[in-house]
Amino acid sequence: MGGKYLIGLFLMLLGCFGGTVLTCLWKRSRDFFFFLMIILMPMTERFDINFISRDFYRGTTRGFEFSLVDILSISLLASAVLIPRKGWSRGFWPASFGFLLLFFFYACFNVGMSDPKLFGLFELSKMIRGLIIFLAAAFYVREEREMGIFILAMGLIVSYEGALALQQRYFGRINRVPGTLDDSNSLSVFLCTTAPIFAAAINSRIPKLLKGLSAIAIALACVGVVLTISRMGVVIVALVLMGATFATISYQVTARKMVIGLVVLLGATGIVAKSWKTLESRFKSSTITEEYGSNKNLGRGYYIRVARAIVDDRVLGVGLNNWSYWVSQKYGPRLGYHFVHYSGTDRDPVRIIPPGSNVDDAQAAPAHSLGALTAGELGLPGLILFAFLWMRWFQIGASFFWKRTMDPMHRMGVGIFFALLGIFLSSLTEWVFRHSPIYYTIHVLLGVLASLYFIKKKAKREAAGEALNDEQFPEETSDQNESNQPFPEPQPIYSAQGSALDGGFFPSPKGNPA
Repeated sequence: MGGKYLIGLFLMLLGCFGGTVLTCLWKRSRDFFFFLMIILMPMTERFDINFISRDFYRGTTRGFEFSLVDILSISLLASAVLIPRKGWSRGFWPASFGFLLLFFFYACFNVGMSDPKLFGLFELSKMIRGLIIFLAAAFYVREEREMGIFILAMGLIVSYEGALALQQRYFGRINRVPGTLDDSNSLSVFLCTTAPIFAAAINSRIPKLLKGLSAIAIALACVGVVLTISRMGVVIVALVLMGATFATISYQVTARKMVIGLVVLLGATGIVAKSWKTLESRFKSSTITEEYGSNKNLGRGYYIRVARAIVDDRVLGVGLNNWSYWVSQKYGPRLGYHFVHYSGTDRDPVRIIPPGSNVDDAQAAPAHSLGALTAGELGLPGLILFAFLWMRWFQIGASFFWKRTMDPMHRMGVGIFFALLGIFLSSLTEWVFRHSPIYYTIHVLLGVLASLYFIKKKAKREAAGEALNDEQFPEETSDQNESNQPFPEPQPIYSAQGSALDGGFFPSPKGNPA
């Protein structure tokens, strides 16, 4: 291990230890850690170090990555468990955590059975980091105050990515803008995933300045997606925004809503009209038949055919993160795609494409379909487990559709449902669910969703207990509860002294001193 990596390891350990001590001694610092964790998610690769790096490999993870975001998440999780805030539990079992662990343990078994193992170990390390981020977000968000910080951080980073996309396109003259994610498709998926959160935020009971920031974030997210010139991105962002809006908006028709709707429609029309020529040429670049029906190019259908060939040959797949290795070595050539083999796991492969080859790079890229990639690497059992995990996530999010309320601790669950729908639809034609900035973002959203689900279930149990007391002791409890709703409306925590308009977004929670 070189001096660079020894220094990196030392700083990594020092950062985790120092961050944990700071967040334990100064509980208010947890707000800053959570805020920074979200802000740095899309640019995590600019603040990381890769141990045992294999940059030559065309996989979804190419080393044992560790970034500043990991230091923040580890510190946040450790302090929540070691010294919880007053009145809070040390933790709880977050919804879907069991399925996440089951999927992780299956992936460990899969890596143990596969060859080579190194690339699979890279991906397992990312899964562990995702679990830590999931738990850190779940244990941190407990009240409206933390939800306000979540909306603020997400609004700022999405607005920044959209503004940067404008700068890259019109000042940097970049055709397909990448933002800070260094890839246009990843930026498109990030914006499609985060945009519906702000539609739900606007229709929630939050400070006006946060609503204003959410409106700006939606506008810039839409602009950013258009500037990535992603065909699926343009369609998906429109679908999830409409879905989140109709699921959270009040159906009472008012003049204000009509004016806002007209402004949004005119703005969307202007954005599309401005970029129509570029979008039109992108849509005409290939047809559905060319993408999925041709056996002579590397369209989306090629990935499905390769995945089918792998599953027919190995029901357990070729191993986590081993798609590029085995498709280049065996399954690509078997289907007539003449890739160049890797020279083991330690040496750079030959980069020269053989004459007459029908490929665009010497080694195979990851499948541009998360389903095909999962089936090829983890086999049919892995694909089935992953499908159950997705169904669990959608079930949790869908549980917030009933009992329409402006309470942000309820309504944001609807927004995250459509965020999950955005990444799911994007994953039909992309693999970037595994790209570190996207992977971090998804696990933060899942952690917040698990916390909201826990709070909702707890409120329902408490309401049921109070109802039972009313039945047993009506003369003592008749004046304590006027309503036995399963999800009672909490009183707003944004007092006049701590409102957004007075500059105090985040007052200390009542009864929970920082």
